[in-house]
Amino acid sequence: MTEPRLPTAVHDRLAQLLDPVDSRLASQYPGNRDEIQPVHTVYVSAADAGVDTPRSWGEQAIELLDAHVDVLADLDAENALDDVRVLLGRTPVQDLRIDFEDGYGRREDQEEDAAARNAGRTLAAISADPNGPSWCGIRFKGMPASERRRSIRTLELVLDAAGGVPAGFVFTVPKLRAVEQVTATVLLCEELEKAHGLATGSLRFELQIESPQAVIAADGTIAVAPAIHSSEGRLTGLHYGTYDYSAACGIASRFQSLEHPVADHAKAVMLAAAAQTGVWVCDGSTQIAPVGTPDMIHDAITRHHRLVMRSLERGYYQGWDMHPGHLVTRWLATTNFYRGALTAAAPRIQAYLDRQGGSVMDEPATAQALAAVVLRGLDAGAFAEAGVLALAPSADTASLRSLVGRTTVNTGVN
Repeated sequence: MTEPRLPTAVHDRLAQLLDPVDSRLASQYPGNRDEIQPVHTVYVSAADAGVDTPRSWGEQAIELLDAHVDVLADLDAENALDDVRVLLGRTPVQDLRIDFEDGYGRREDQEEDAAARNAGRTLAAISADPNGPSWCGIRFKGMPASERRRSIRTLELVLDAAGGVPAGFVFTVPKLRAVEQVTATVLLCEELEKAHGLATGSLRFELQIESPQAVIAADGTIAVAPAIHSSEGRLTGLHYGTYDYSAACGIASRFQSLEHPVADHAKAVMLAAAAQTGVWVCDGSTQIAPVGTPDMIHDAITRHHRLVMRSLERGYYQGWDMHPGHLVTRWLATTNFYRGALTAAAPRIQAYLDRQGGSVMDEPATAQALAAVVLRGLDAGAFAEAGVLALAPSADTASLRSLVGRTTVNTGVN
């Protein structure tokens, strides 16, 4: 073999060209962040939310489960229903968002002021509850000129009444249409932290993607991508707005749903834009609740379970829940999904760790994906580490985290 012939100057020139690129990419795409993504976000109107909301929703969910256990049992492919019932009595809600936008509407300032103060006290209380949601926050009305002052006032009153930033607090910015709205939100966070004596970087937000302009801007670019990278590390998630987005695309109300092609397109763009940035993608909601006649309830249960499974299969590991009954099918579908994923993934992870190969020769990226879905199952409480080790004796939690590059010790559901 001949000696390399390229002079040192070529290597120096390549380093001069590519080292800054490597640094930029490492900064822009740091990978998954070391926090546990909730399986859902529960939206409750600010007129209705209170300290007892998570417990009350769990109790109502159990009532629905017990009343319709037959149809739920038909959906339960992994014998998870008993465990779901226990979970609903313990930690039914992982992420609570108190809504001051569409779910609350326009009210007199005095009334919204009072609701904002109540929301702050509520969030402070539930964030301190060891069995309460791990994440919490509000959705304000947004940053358009007609709503901006009211939104900021509401956010300030919430923070004041909470006595600061509650643990796991995040606020939702609806109707993203331009990157400048993200820049303005970052400025708002900085100024609120200064004015209220809050720790620098303590305020974080999520963007609601419910306008086509957030996906395709006027110049043909994908606006959501620079929006992510303009957030200066404060952005936690992108949430899809099912009905506003569909309506803006001209979809008739009868056909607006999480599985319409315009929804699939928008969410696929969101997922690609957020990949490896540490920003989570959250699916939207369904307006069909399990209420009415027995047939209507059974249809709603079956539909929501199918939609949650569909989202999970497509890589959307979080979604909106708008009714206590949705908690039953959210947790049932989630637990079934991860238990099924464990059965498929564990032998392949063990073979990879053993470097034995088998019928499928997995590459490092595939092993990373296999480990990631098992860790998500652990995070969601779908199974315990003992269940993983029974199928893959070398795949302890530390080994799984090493495969995906995570350092946080799994704590599972609260």
